[in-house]
Amino acid sequence: MHKDELLELHEQMVTIMGYFRAQEDVDESLFEAYDQLDVSPADVHKSKSEHKHAVFVLGNALASAMSDDEFSDAGRISKRMQELADDAERKL
Repeated sequence: MHKDELLELHEQMVTIMGYFRAQEDVDESLFEAYDQLDVSPADVHKSKSEHKHAVFVLGNALASAMSDDEFSDAGRISKRMQELADDAERKL
């Protein structure tokens, strides 16, 4: 995936995060790990690796927001996103 495509995906995921943050029944703390990264889609000067890591961290949070438990489809996606985020972080 090219960096511009990754930035667009990142931006779309941030839009989805905004939807979940507006919901009253979604735990706001799910997005703390992403917020602490300090990487937004507008940060075009950040590396592709940093954006990739941010996308996986945000993907984990979004899947967690959608999951009923760790064995649901979204729960399994969340777990995989966490694995990918950890791998991406090691490559930073």
